[in-house]
Amino acid sequence: MPPSPTGLQTIDYAEHKTLNINGTDYVYLEAGSGETLLLLHGYPDNAYSWEAQIRHFSQQGYRVIAPFLRGYAPTQKPANSYFDRATLANDIASLIDQLNDGQPVLLVGQDWGAAVSYGVLGAFGEKVRKAMLLAVPHPVEINRTLKRSPKHVIRSFHWFLFQLPWLPEILIRASGGRFLRFLWRIWSPNFNDHAHVEHIVQTQLQGTVIEDTLAYYRAAVQSAYRDPKLSDIFARLNNPISTPTKVLCGSCDMRKEMLPRQGDLFLPSANYQFALIDSAGHFLHREKPEAVNQAMSAWFNPH
Repeated sequence: MPPSPTGLQTIDYAEHKTLNINGTDYVYLEAGSGETLLLLHGYPDNAYSWEAQIRHFSQQGYRVIAPFLRGYAPTQKPANSYFDRATLANDIASLIDQLNDGQPVLLVGQDWGAAVSYGVLGAFGEKVRKAMLLAVPHPVEINRTLKRSPKHVIRSFHWFLFQLPWLPEILIRASGGRFLRFLWRIWSPNFNDHAHVEHIVQTQLQGTVIEDTLAYYRAAVQSAYRDPKLSDIFARLNNPISTPTKVLCGSCDMRKEMLPRQGDLFLPSANYQFALIDSAGHFLHREKPEAVNQAMSAWFNPH
């Protein structure tokens, strides 16, 4: 079944392409040629979030690929899909195999894209040459912090809200997406990304996108939302990471406090590093694209 045109934009910096991955018709943006740079978006967002990175790196000798993740229009998933980290990491590993002939890629993920990327690095580390993750610490460190830090529990209020059945869906849909605009505003308070956020809101209100993207959060906490057939992958998601990895966080993002504490989740070969992007919030790649692009270039091609 071909992907729905829902959520597609006319753009001049990349082609829309489609690839079937594990029964899901993944739509992705592709531009440039050279070493493959794979960009994974977060919530509530989509692949267009990376427009500044796609333009820049496709002109710098990279083949840039940015998929619309499972559940995000216009990617078409089968009925009764799972959205747990094992399913998503398995999707990305399969995508790498198909699009890059099994050769390792450069991997960048923001927010949920980062959470998925930690899982790829833990379970399929051989598929990534180097990684840069944005805005989100390792899930293990997040869990450790939430057990002892009330202010981080408050910062993560949406995680607890999204565990409730049907209420978050009603809140988002009945408000015409106002709650999603609220999340962008509190996570990046000094940045006005009105046109992009409005596009995100409209795509979220299409079909079952709200339900599917909230399932990411539910599967992270509730085992009933996880694919039991992928239990072996799930068991490897938090393996110590050996792939060279650097994490960026906005200086205005509270989660920056976790980055110095998560070094024990990486092996020496990972050369784990972290850095802050000055005056940026959660969506730092859109708020400070030049600074993020410069950091990516220095990490992936230091010479």
